Amino acid sequence: MTETMPEAKTESAPPAGHRIARDDGFRADDWNAPFEPLANLNEAPAAALDLPSTADPAELSGRLDDTRIIRVDFPSFADGRGFTIAKRLREMGYQGRLRARGLIADQYAMARRAGFDEVEVSDTLAARQPEDQWLARANWMAHDYQARLRG
Repeated sequence: MTETMPEAKTESAPPAGHRIARDDGFRADDWNAPFEPLANLNEAPAAALDLPSTADPAELSGRLDDTRIIRVDFPSFADGRGFTIAKRLREMGYQGRLRARGLIADQYAMARRAGFDEVEVSDTLAARQPEDQWLARANWMAHDYQARLRG
């Protein structure tokens, strides 16, 4: 009996059934090209890159000039490693779009402070946490604990 190995997936298309949360509310996703998983990245640049929460941004040093969008996965809303990834990418000089996937509305302000431009929100989550809950956190620069402590 011959076993066949499943074919390796080389690209990750944006999932159907989602929207993008930004400071001005929900909008349709305007990125329609596939995301290249970090594990498949070779020497050729990728316009869109998918990073797992385990990624080390240092691996991308000198390789981000042609990358237009990076999507960082949060496998659980309790896993904060993606915030560190975003901060490190911005410190490395990455100026393209930075998208989080897997967050809840309560984490939107933290995502923006860490350097994310937007959050990919599934239709299922948007039904539980509608746009008004995301907009309530859109003034993210004014609502941090340090500003509240300073008065």
